[in-house]
Amino acid sequence: MEEDLVVISRSIVIPRNAKKSTSFNKKKIHLLPWDLARLRFGYLQRGLLYSKPYPKIDTLLSKLQTSLSLALDRFHPLAGRLVKVHNNDDTDTVSFHINPDGSGVEFVHAAARNIEVSDILRLSSSSSFVPSAFTSFFPATGVKNCDGVSRSLLMVQVTEMKDGIFIGFGYNSTVADGESIWRFLNSWSEICSKGGGGLGSEARLQLKGCVFDEIDYPIRIPDPEAKAVSYAGSTGLQELMFHVTKENVLRLEAKANDEKVSSFQAVLGHVWCSLAKHGGMSREEETHCRLPIDMRRRLSPPLGEECFGNVSQTGIARVTVGELMEHGVGWAAGKIDEMERSQTYENARAFAERWVGDVKIPVSVGGRDLVVTSSHRFDVYGNDFGWGKPVAARAGPPYVNGRLVVFQGVEEGSLDFQACLLPQVMEKLSDDVEFKEYVSIVL
Repeated sequence: MEEDLVVISRSIVIPRNAKKSTSFNKKKIHLLPWDLARLRFGYLQRGLLYSKPYPKIDTLLSKLQTSLSLALDRFHPLAGRLVKVHNNDDTDTVSFHINPDGSGVEFVHAAARNIEVSDILRLSSSSSFVPSAFTSFFPATGVKNCDGVSRSLLMVQVTEMKDGIFIGFGYNSTVADGESIWRFLNSWSEICSKGGGGLGSEARLQLKGCVFDEIDYPIRIPDPEAKAVSYAGSTGLQELMFHVTKENVLRLEAKANDEKVSSFQAVLGHVWCSLAKHGGMSREEETHCRLPIDMRRRLSPPLGEECFGNVSQTGIARVTVGELMEHGVGWAAGKIDEMERSQTYENARAFAERWVGDVKIPVSVGGRDLVVTSSHRFDVYGNDFGWGKPVAARAGPPYVNGRLVVFQGVEEGSLDFQACLLPQVMEKLSDDVEFKEYVSIVL
């Protein structure tokens, strides 16, 4: 089915003011240790699914491109490029920064007119549609963050379907984290729905700055292009959508309430225990739950919640499989909460200083860990471009074993997870009555 998708056009959308001025260039943005550690990873990709009715495709594309140009005026780092500098006095290292020069965003128009909205909604291991054809709905597959020196830091693809459209986007995670990219999407959709309005009263974009004053910028690192990233278990994986109703979210919170954890932590604890149970690991092996931590309000001085950039670092809760099996959901949720509370400014600064002293840029990700990405707090279903709210949100490649992409559910208070797992683990989860007591598997 993948060959049924045809690319109709490719273009570059630049910020509106970049068209009017030769002095659009903004101040360069230095990359922090948690940015540089991502250079070998692939662009993160997300997408929104819309059903008919919507404007004729030519009108729709014109509205999207015009409003994107306006949105990029404010969110100017997304329209820039990475710059790699070879350090002449140290031939073994390079440095990177973002040049928000208005070079623009790659915009693709494609058509897959044999694919229906129901095909996307039925994202499951039983569907031959996933994942091979679905990959083509996203514009940045195979693009690594370090490729941002020549590729746009944001890429957009609009795919016409038989009875809907899919707006897929990929972004370089050195320039933005999930909080920033969804705030941008919210603004872009608002501008589009208002015919060019929506940003007039907003203040100048707040950027994160260098944060850690003790570090000399730009940071010197080994060339990340010297090694290719690999994604552990990235072949032969299957995807399923997990749905947790508001009622079951509250039931899991009540089950774990002795640990005084949040409802989201309780749900993650349930999923973590279930995956460890079926993952084929021995009780003595260590299992991890990796979770993005928004550091904006944790830094000193704290940054505003609207601060744009990548201001997230990965927190890792570590336990053994045996401990999870012995103690259960509440204890697992408590370990996640304990890890989150440990993500202080002091710890982040100490990590940054250690990292600069001993630079390590990962060359593999995935494996047997639970790798949580995105957040249920992001406003996914508020992205109405003028023809209605999306009917679903989905994630694209890179596919990583153990990846769990979090979305808010359509029903307020519910949760959706796009899980990427080995087929044998999927099969065991599908037969696990205890797991399915709280989590519905969408087939």
